[in-house]
Parts: sequence; C-alpha cells; structure tokens
Amino acid sequence: MTAIKIAPSFLTADLGRLADEIRAAEAAGADYLHLDVMDGRFVPPISFGQIVVAAIDKVTDLPLDIHLMIEYPERQLETFVEAGGDILNVHVEACDDLASVIGQIQNLGRKVGVAVSPETAITTIEPCLSEIDQVLVMGVNPGWGGQALIPETLEKISQLRALLDERGITADIEVDGGVKVHNVAECAAAGANVLVAGSVVFNDEAPVADNMRELRQAIAGATSHSS
Repeated sequence: MTAIKIAPSFLTADLGRLADEIRAAEAAGADYLHLDVMDGRFVPPISFGQIVVAAIDKVTDLPLDIHLMIEYPERQLETFVEAGGDILNVHVEACDDLASVIGQIQNLGRKVGVAVSPETAITTIEPCLSEIDQVLVMGVNPGWGGQALIPETLEKISQLRALLDERGITADIEVDGGVKVHNVAECAAAGANVLVAGSVVFNDEAPVADNMRELRQAIAGATSHSS
C-alpha cells in the first residue's frame, strides 16, 4: 500500500502560537502543512492570505499544501507561489476554465491540486486527471473546521481511486474534512493517501505529538490489516 501522508491543517491551530504549533507538527512527523485560504466569497468565512503563508514558510521546510477556497484563483496563484506554496489546490467549482488554471500552476513550477466539494461529481474533473498531481476530496462542506465526515465521501474516494488505477495515473488522493482517529482506516482503505487533519491534531485535549501518534497508530493498524 502507498505510504499515507498526514497534513495537519492550521485552521484549528492556535494562531497566537503559530511558530510553536508548526514546530510541534514538524516534530510529530507531519508530511505537509495544510493551509486553508478563504476569501469570504467562495466560502463565507475569511481565514488568512499570502502574508500568513509567507510567515509560515519562514518557520518550516515542510511542503506547504495551499487550499484555495477562493473565487478567481487564477488571479492569486503567482502571489501564493511567491509566499512559499508548494502544492496549489484550486476548486473546480471556482474555475471557469480548469485546464487553463492547471496550466498556469504548472508554468509556475508547482504541484497541481484540484479540490472537489461534496456536491460535485468526480466526472467534472475526469478530463484533466492526467494533468493533476493531487485530487482533494472534500469530506465536509468547505469553510469550517470541526465538521463530521460526510459518509458518501468514502464511496467518492473509492470511485476516484479505481479511475486513477484504471488509467495508470499516480495522482495523490487527499481527503480534507472530518478526518478523525476512528475513520482514518476507512479513508485509507477507500484509497486516500493524504489525510488532512485539523481539530484531531490541534485541540485542547492533548498535545500535538500525542494526537499525531494516535493517528499514525490507527493508520498503521489499517495498512497492516490490508497487507
């Protein structure tokens, strides 16, 4: 089975202790840092933009997985690359010409991610799959942390994994939203190999290191049973 990556999401982190939170995630073995950029238009909340991404980039060498929950992402791609973004995830629902936006990210020399909201079918991105480095499958409605995983997400991931395998495409499948210790095994079994973990990592109940260890143990149990 493909190695499972964990990408802690800073939407639920203590932004007043941002550098400490980043170092804790690094020390606990994070593979990426997942940064949710929200503009108050594509989704109702506003989170943070390029200035915060650039500040995070100064603190870490981990890849920055930028989730652009914004309208007209093509207008902002270059500035997020300059801020330190390594993977740029755009929502298919926000792109009038997805192929053009994918080409723009490729020309900027960054990995291409395409995000699909819960109500959007995988068929909407099927023509572009061979050009994508990562498909971000939303497990919740985009915009807020702490939501429960929508059960139908698992079938969507399975459908996508079968499609990628059938075509010999090696793109990652990232699941974002509702990932918890009790369902990481199901997410991995369905075919996801990048897990965005927000409130399950950053919370007041336990240190980041303990939460990450618990997630890794759950993943290890899932992969050992499937091998």
